[in-house]
Amino acid sequence: MKKTMFFIMLTCLLCTALAGPYRVFASESGVGHYSPGAMASFIDAAPPGLAALNFFNYYSGSAGGDKRLPFGGIVAANLDVTTYADVFGLAYKSPFGILDGKFAAAVLVPYVWVDVKAQVDLNSRLFPRIGRTVARQDTADGVGDITLIPFWLAWNKGDFKWDVRLDIYAPTGDYTQGKLANVGLNYWTFEPVVSFSYLSSKIGLEISAFAGMDFNTKNGDTDYQSGNIFHLDLTVAEHLPLSKYGFIGIGFNAFYWQQFTGDSGSGAVLGDFEGRTQGIGPVISYISPPICGHTVLAEVKWLPEIDVNNRVKGDSVWFKVAFAF
Repeated sequence: MKKTMFFIMLTCLLCTALAGPYRVFASESGVGHYSPGAMASFIDAAPPGLAALNFFNYYSGSAGGDKRLPFGGIVAANLDVTTYADVFGLAYKSPFGILDGKFAAAVLVPYVWVDVKAQVDLNSRLFPRIGRTVARQDTADGVGDITLIPFWLAWNKGDFKWDVRLDIYAPTGDYTQGKLANVGLNYWTFEPVVSFSYLSSKIGLEISAFAGMDFNTKNGDTDYQSGNIFHLDLTVAEHLPLSKYGFIGIGFNAFYWQQFTGDSGSGAVLGDFEGRTQGIGPVISYISPPICGHTVLAEVKWLPEIDVNNRVKGDSVWFKVAFAF
């Protein structure tokens, strides 16, 4: 059991690689590049060598009543939002390093589908007519904002893994001012992250935590400076052997996402508009035995938001598949 679990810890690989499919309908609504709960367990650690991954994310949420959210120069209410994202990524951990850690790097390319329905306030600065609201629906699809991880330094010792990294979200996705649905956010995000993971080789207990801070540049089209964000993800799970068929993990993922500086700029028509969300949901993972010297890993999780402020409130479903060469 000990040797097998140690092998799994070395061969489990990057699935969300810090970025995850983000909810791209608008950054100004309090939603940024990072999707809460995206990076949460030991499988999000650096791979043992070269790894390829594909994962799919579905999100559905709404904001009814008197909740208003800014969208690229317009203000919308009674929102219904649905997004799908399929992400392909490559990660590589090199044999080189410093301070007993090894350097790694990764790139992720998302393809995104977005559908947004809302009541649009024509009182906004893009629409000079006073006292009118109209029902509107926007859709968009295409390649979203690419994530680069140029700096990644990882350590492991026995049952413990930890790392530091810098994620960079580049504004490569299409963006149109005044649209409810966009596949890009039209600004850069720089995200330093630290992680710590413990996976017992004796009893299979996992405790993993990832903490990051997002620093955003300004959306030049709307003169909207989105505030900076802190996020913390935690996973507790038990990993059980399936005889010769690998391992299954069962547990929960909890997340906390808090904007700690207010929005600014002439486009911030609702003021500081600091957002917050937290939630918890179940996680099930599977790790195959070595197949021709390679390992296949899959994960499914459902993450409902339970406490939300200045954001759309909804649920995420994730399905991840990864392959270590």
